[in-house]
Amino acid sequence: MAQHAQHRNEQIEGGGAPRTGIASRPGYRYLVLCTLLVACILNFLDRQFLAILAEPVKKSLSLSDTQLGLLTGLTFAVFYTAFGIPMAILADRTNRVRIVALSCALWSVFTGLCGVASNFGQLALARVGVGIGEAGGNPPSNSLIADYFPPSERGTANAIFSLGIPIGITLGAASGGLIAASYGWRTAFIALGFVGVAIVPIMLLIIREPERGRFDPPAAPERARPSRLAGIGLFLRTPKLLAISVSAGLGSFVNAGMVSWSPALLIRDKGMTLPQISLYYSLVLGLSMAVGTLVSGRVVDRAAKRHPRAYAIIPGFATLACLPFIMGFALSSSWQIALVLLIFPSAFGIAYLPAATTVVQNSVPGAHRATASAIYLFILNIIGTGGGPLFVGLVSDHFSGRHSATGLRYGMLALSGVCVLSFVSQLITARLIGADHEAAMRAAGEAQTGPSA
Repeated sequence: MAQHAQHRNEQIEGGGAPRTGIASRPGYRYLVLCTLLVACILNFLDRQFLAILAEPVKKSLSLSDTQLGLLTGLTFAVFYTAFGIPMAILADRTNRVRIVALSCALWSVFTGLCGVASNFGQLALARVGVGIGEAGGNPPSNSLIADYFPPSERGTANAIFSLGIPIGITLGAASGGLIAASYGWRTAFIALGFVGVAIVPIMLLIIREPERGRFDPPAAPERARPSRLAGIGLFLRTPKLLAISVSAGLGSFVNAGMVSWSPALLIRDKGMTLPQISLYYSLVLGLSMAVGTLVSGRVVDRAAKRHPRAYAIIPGFATLACLPFIMGFALSSSWQIALVLLIFPSAFGIAYLPAATTVVQNSVPGAHRATASAIYLFILNIIGTGGGPLFVGLVSDHFSGRHSATGLRYGMLALSGVCVLSFVSQLITARLIGADHEAAMRAAGEAQTGPSA
């Protein structure tokens, strides 16, 4: 028994997978990762559609910037986060693959219904449905990834999964703008809904439910059936998890506010058209975010092996580096200059995501990973997705008339102050991560010397 445990630990430390059938095959686990990535892409395609089509939707339904901020941010985020925790608790006790697939079907149906809304209330209800559906997407997916990839590879795996954000944004900007320019914004939403529903049976055919907690130490309690509230209690008792969630939320605040309103600012203030947004903006934003996601994941994986504080320090400095470029983007005199400046905050501003997700996955046993992921996403999205777009919209309406670009420029500039706040929060988080690591090392040392004392 002891030899078996030692062999399992050696496999984990070496990055290899225990022999548990098809889940141990490297090619298959990357197929699973790519399939989950497709679901993540669809998730963010929907979110980007509303940002890209903000101007035609605003004119068609006679909306204010505050109402647009509510639709792209808080209305979605409140229901997304509120339903995320119960869905994650369910995922920690039942089949995660089915939850992801059924959730994809639900959010896709409501995405299509966005295309038939005739006023703010109907569109808000459709966005609520999208939020409820997407609540069952990421937490079970994060839990599945942790059971397909060992701890030493999770930063990279999470970075690949997080590519769903830039790819979704790129495809959303390209396809949404082109479809809307040719057939109208309603057709764009309806078409995306059909695509999402069509993907569901493919997901069910490809992904198999792996052994839960298969890379955890043998003594971990993941084999026992978890209580419904144990995962919540574990998360709330761990200061570094609360801190990393708040820090990631502030990074998301900047990122979501910028991404949600950049197309509108480029159209109103810089003179871009929807076809130009589809071609140039989609490529600039998507490629820079993709590079930032992959590079940050790899850098954090390597740096954290020697310095665990890197999980917070690297994203902190990356977010701070966004500040001058966001200001330059808002104040630039042409859309060409604005797009060049947008490259840097798009690449730097996403660095928080792979690092924070990895900290959460590595800090809880397999039996509670979906729940922990949902609480983390609850905090992140209430602060970031809910707050960022609404904040920019409120500032825009405060400083300008309904159709003026001046206020939106001020709204974008206001995000620069949040960059500093995010940086300070990440430094605090780094200290907590370091203290937790040192305590774990002391405990391990005492466990080794205890029997001989």
